[in-house]
Amino acid sequence: MAADEEDETGEVRRPSSKKTAKKTGKKTSSVRAGSRESESETERAARRVSAPRAMRYAAEQLKELLGRAPDSVSSVQPTENGWQADVEVLELERVPGTTSVMATYRVVLDKEGELVAYERTRRYTRGQIDRR
Repeated sequence: MAADEEDETGEVRRPSSKKTAKKTGKKTSSVRAGSRESESETERAARRVSAPRAMRYAAEQLKELLGRAPDSVSSVQPTENGWQADVEVLELERVPGTTSVMATYRVVLDKEGELVAYERTRRYTRGQIDRR
C-alpha cells in the first residue's frame, strides 16, 4: 500500500512529513470518506421498513414468485437482518371452500423489504384448525 492511501479499515496511511500530507489533501478526503461511512450507516438504518410495509412487501413479492395472490399474512417479526413473515396462500381452490388447499410460506426480507428467501412450511385444508 502506498502512502496516503486508505487501507481496508478506512484509515489513511500518511507519510512522515506533515507538509506532504497537507499538500496532497488526503486528510480532507479521509474525513469525507469517514463521513460517507457514517452517512451510509444512517441511511441504511433509516431505510429499514416498518412492519406493515414489510407485510405488504412480503405478500407482493411472494405473489410475483408464485403467481398466486396471498390470502393473509399470519405473522411478521423483525430479525437482525430485516424481517421474517408467514404468508398464507390459497394453492388449490375447491368447492366447498373449507376443502380448499392452503399453504404457509415463510418469507425472509432484508431491511429494505426486498425478498431474500422463502419456503413452504405447511399445507392444510382451509377448514382445518390447529390443535394446540
